Amino acid sequence: MIRNFRLTLLFLVLIFPIPVCAQRDPPVAQFELKSALLSRPINYRILYPVEYRSAGKQEKRFPVLYLLHGLTGQSSNWIDRTAIALYATHYDLFIVMVEGGNGWYTDSATLPTDKYESYILRELIPDVEKRFRVSQERGGRAVVGLSMGGYGAFKFGLKYPEMFALVASMSGALDVASWTEKELTAPGAIRDSVMQTFGPANSATRGANDIFKLVREVPSGRMASLPYFYLDCGTEDFLFKNSRDFAGLLVERKIPHEYRQLPGSHNWQYWDRQIKEILRLTTQHLAPPK
Repeated sequence: MIRNFRLTLLFLVLIFPIPVCAQRDPPVAQFELKSALLSRPINYRILYPVEYRSAGKQEKRFPVLYLLHGLTGQSSNWIDRTAIALYATHYDLFIVMVEGGNGWYTDSATLPTDKYESYILRELIPDVEKRFRVSQERGGRAVVGLSMGGYGAFKFGLKYPEMFALVASMSGALDVASWTEKELTAPGAIRDSVMQTFGPANSATRGANDIFKLVREVPSGRMASLPYFYLDCGTEDFLFKNSRDFAGLLVERKIPHEYRQLPGSHNWQYWDRQIKEILRLTTQHLAPPK
């Protein structure tokens, strides 16, 4: 009889698996923030560290990585197009995947409600730090992006160096603030987004968000306060010259950084490879959970 009972129990478990993790947060989750600056609700996704709920770490705050997607992309790209959820299991790192529309992570010169820079700095980061056990110190924050997001990450590092210990760009569109209507002759997402965000040539918005200009104007006395810069780009990428020129400027200004040029193009195969390295680099430069 006992044997029959055990066989019956085994059969039930196989047919109706016991949800052993039902009381735990899923590794990936989505949250909504009602943004006053954007005048609408906007979502962001998070990837919990494996050890977030572990005994002994219940009171600890984890270093946090903010990920910025590229033009025409969205926050879900990181989960859907790369194996970041697997790669991240090796690190005590809290990951936030940000929605940035096609707004170049900048307060638009032409659209009053497209204030993506202010939204991220004044609403998103405070919301994340209120909801979750993440670092609230510069030494525990990094911001990383690809293409449009690489530009955004470097811009945040230059304009708000007190907030981030590491900023990183993969295949960054780093000189976007200098792309004018005359140069962007082909209609489409790139031309429309650049003109809507930065306005006409010589606009105040362009000057305030030109990261080449920002690097040239960093006073020598402020060099030590800058975050660490990392950038890479595929040698077959149409934006390859962007990264090479920016790295040259960092060398000229003697700003600490790491630059890599690698085989690859402007695609997810390249970014999947590099995000794995970005995670390693991020944990190397950020303070551990405490």
